[in-house]
Amino acid sequence: MTTNSVTIFHNVVWSRHKGVVFSALHTISTAGAIKYSIVQISDTEHFRLGFSDVDYSYHRYPMRKLFNGCYEDVPVWRMTYRLVMEVFRAKADLVVLPGYHRPEYWAMLLVCILTGKRRAVFCDSTGRDRPHRILTSIPKRVFFSLCDGYFGFGERSREYLMSLGAKRDRIFIPCQAAALPWSFAPESALDDRLRFRAGQDPVFLFVGRLSAEKGVEALLDAFAAVRQQVPEAKLRIVGTGPLGDQLKQRVADEGLGASVCFVGSLQDEGLSREYFGATCLVLPSISEPWGLVVNEALNHGCPAVVSDNCGCVPELVIDGVTGYAFAPGDGASLRRTLLKALEAFADTGETAKHCMSVIQRFDPPTAASNIARGCAVMLTS
Repeated sequence: MTTNSVTIFHNVVWSRHKGVVFSALHTISTAGAIKYSIVQISDTEHFRLGFSDVDYSYHRYPMRKLFNGCYEDVPVWRMTYRLVMEVFRAKADLVVLPGYHRPEYWAMLLVCILTGKRRAVFCDSTGRDRPHRILTSIPKRVFFSLCDGYFGFGERSREYLMSLGAKRDRIFIPCQAAALPWSFAPESALDDRLRFRAGQDPVFLFVGRLSAEKGVEALLDAFAAVRQQVPEAKLRIVGTGPLGDQLKQRVADEGLGASVCFVGSLQDEGLSREYFGATCLVLPSISEPWGLVVNEALNHGCPAVVSDNCGCVPELVIDGVTGYAFAPGDGASLRRTLLKALEAFADTGETAKHCMSVIQRFDPPTAASNIARGCAVMLTS
C-alpha cells in the first residue's frame, strides 16, 4: 500500500479547537494510508494575550513548533525565510497552508509551485465577514487559483471561496469543532443544564473579546431596553479586551451595575458554569467568520442569539430551535430577538435536547474526517 504524506502548517498553538481536530486527525492517520505532519508556527498572537492561556494538553499529536511567543514578534523576513525553508525541505506530497493574508504565506505557495508539491489552504472568511473589495479580491483570486483544494468552516466559507473562483468539489467543510473542557461530560450535560437554570432569573451571556467588531455596545443598548420590560433580566459578560474599561464605565454611568456583571476571562469549568446557567448566549458580532462560542453553548444545551454576520448561522442557528439570528447593527432587531428568545426557550429541557442534537455532528472526529477526505481527494486526482 502506497503511503502519502501531508504537512499541515498552522499559525498558533493557542487554538485549542484546532488542537482537538488535529489530535483526531492523528488518530485517523494511524490506520490510514496518509501520514500527517503538523507544524505549529508560534504559541499565540498579541490580541489573544490575556484572554486564555496556551494549553498544550489539547494537542495530542506529534508536532513541531517553529517559534516561541507571539507570531507578530517574529520579524517578517525571519518568518518568511523559516517557512520557505520548511516547505522546501518538507517530504510531503501535499502542503496545507495556514492562510492567504500574509506575505509569508504567498512565499510558501510559491515554493510549493516551484517544488511541484500539491497545496491546499485553510480559509476562515465569509462574504459577510470580508466583503469583496476590488483591490483585495484580485490577489485572493490569484492565490486560490494556484491551490488544489480548500478547507473551510461551513457553507458561508464555501460560498465565499466559490465567489473568488474556487471549484465547489475542491472545497471541504465543515472543518471546525469546539475544544470542550476535559471535565465536560456529555452524558450529564442535560442534568447539569437543568440544575443550573432551575429557579433562576433570565440571564443573557456574552463570551468573547471586548472589541468593536464583537458588537458589545449594541448588546448593552438592547439589554437596557429589554430590562425595561423584564427588570429581573441579567447580562453576564465573559472576556477581556480594549473596550473593557469603556464598557464598564458606561454600565456604571447608566445605572446598570446591578444587572450587568463583567466576569473577566474564564476557561474550562468556570466557563461551563456560565453556559449552563445562561438562558441564552448572545453573539452580536459585526464580523465573525464562524463563532466557536456558539458550538460551546450548544454543547451545554444553551441556545444562541447571534448576528446574521456570524458564519455558523446556516448550520447551527435554527430559528426557535437552537437560537435566532438578527440583523447586524440593528439594535431594535436585537432587542426584539432577545425578548423572543426568552419566550421561545422557556422550556429549558426541551431546548437543551434540541441544542445538543444539532451540535452532535460538529465534533472533532467529524471535522478531522472532512480534512482527511479533502487530503485524499487532492492526493488521488
